[in-house]
Amino acid sequence: MNADKTIHIAAAIIMDAQHRVLLVRKRDTRYFMQPGGKIEAAEQPVNALIRELDEELQIKVSETDTRYIGQFTDTAANEPGFKLVAEIFSVQTSASEISPAAEIEEIAWYHPSSNDGLPLAPLTGKQIIPLVFRADDQYSLR
Repeated sequence: MNADKTIHIAAAIIMDAQHRVLLVRKRDTRYFMQPGGKIEAAEQPVNALIRELDEELQIKVSETDTRYIGQFTDTAANEPGFKLVAEIFSVQTSASEISPAAEIEEIAWYHPSSNDGLPLAPLTGKQIIPLVFRADDQYSLR
């Protein structure tokens, strides 16, 4: 796949006290995924993430609230024929209220044991959830 068919994003793994992962669904789409978004030209991934969390969820975080996990590649959920390259960060937030803003239609707190049938984006379902939760459904990212 050539570079013009690649979407480069920064995305967050945010957990709550019940060890559930925050997922978002963008307006007019089906799949739930990590919050975050596209990295603008000359923008550092962590700065893109901080900007996107503020725009999409009105969460204020700083670079010290983030920990880089790694780069992951998968099929883009909402753009057919595109490859997704994601810079993934674990994010600590003290935000007590998280609500959708900008293009985010819905948020969900997800745990694999809930079996709630949420349609997960390929990256989320195949890579991020297994990274965060071991086979026994225990939280394993920290």
